[in-house]
Formats: sequence, structure tokens, C-alpha cells
Amino acid sequence: MVLSISKEELSKLPTVVYPGDIVVINTVEEAKAALDAICRHSVIGFDTETRPSFKKGHANKVALIQIATDDACYLFRINKFGLIDEMIDLFENDAIVKVGLSLKDDYLVMHKSRQFQHRNFVDLQTFVKDYMISDCSLQKIYGIIFNGRISKSQRLSNWEAETLTGPQQMYAAIDAWACLKIFTELLSNSFDADNSPYLKEVQPEESKA
Repeated sequence: MVLSISKEELSKLPTVVYPGDIVVINTVEEAKAALDAICRHSVIGFDTETRPSFKKGHANKVALIQIATDDACYLFRINKFGLIDEMIDLFENDAIVKVGLSLKDDYLVMHKSRQFQHRNFVDLQTFVKDYMISDCSLQKIYGIIFNGRISKSQRLSNWEAETLTGPQQMYAAIDAWACLKIFTELLSNSFDADNSPYLKEVQPEESKA
């Protein structure tokens, strides 16, 4: 048995709205103050956004780094001030758990800006397998656990725009916050996988994979 949600099931779920504070960081000074507050937490949610490239073989540098705590999400506009030392210190801090999804993609795009050692990062795509969840997308994992649908309408928007729109800020915050929420929910042992409506038999082709 595995937990899996279909696109049809997902489409029927209510759209997720981020409940916390969203703080947009535009300067080095703002970034340092935000990181000082973030480093007081032992577990944080993490994600990045990059301006989409429609030219084959070309990839842009990271434009935005989102870091979520229990009650706020900080949107660091890296395209405006770069990866500062204090951000690198956070990435290399063994004492703080950074929870994300498909982290290899994040590392790849961030390393275009600056090299660093990523320490104590947790990739949900691997983590959720211990809880019978076979789906890999953040949208589906969140749907299975919380019966909510994360909108992806802003994914291909311009993350290097002079000002981020309200929908962009909401989308970016939700992605990092959802990673943190999923991780803490599963660690709390309150998620009842055995009685989930998304519990399904493993198909023969899946069992061979």
C-alpha cells in the first residue's frame, strides 16, 4: 500500500492560503536583520525561485530565496544583492535543519552565484517515503497530508521584476512554509497514514520500479 493522490483528486481540494507574515527583503541590511531572526529557529522551510528561461541551454541565476519559520516567511531578493556571507553561514550551519524539496535543483541554481557546503538540509522527496507517500511533488505531498491544493499559477512569472506582486509573494511564501509544515507534521506522528483516503494498492509496474 502507498499514499498517492491523482490530479483529479487534487483539483477538488480547497486552495491553500498562506496564514503568516510575508517579509520581502530588498537590501543587504534587511537581509542581515532577517537572518539574525531566522537563526534563532532550529527548523526552517526553504525554497528558491528563478526567472524562467525560454532559451534552450540557458539557465538564469537564483532570483529569490524563501525561508519560512513558524509564523513568517522571508523573501530574499537575491537578484538585487547576491548571496551574502550570512546566508552562506546559514546554509553551512549544522545546528539548523533546512527543509526543502528537490534540493539538487536548488543547489545547482544557487551554485551559479556562489559555492558553499549545504549542511543539514532535508529533502522531502526522500523523507516522505518513510511515511508511505509515493508522490514526489510538493503539491501532491501537501494534498495528501493536509487536504489542500497549492496553486502553481505563478511558477513561471518573472521573479526578477522590480516589484513582486501579491500573488507572487503568496506563491513563494507557501512553497517554503509548506515544506516546513509537512516536515513538522510528519515528525509529530499525528498523521494517520493507515486511514488516509489516498491509501492505494501498489500497481504491478510500480512494485517493479
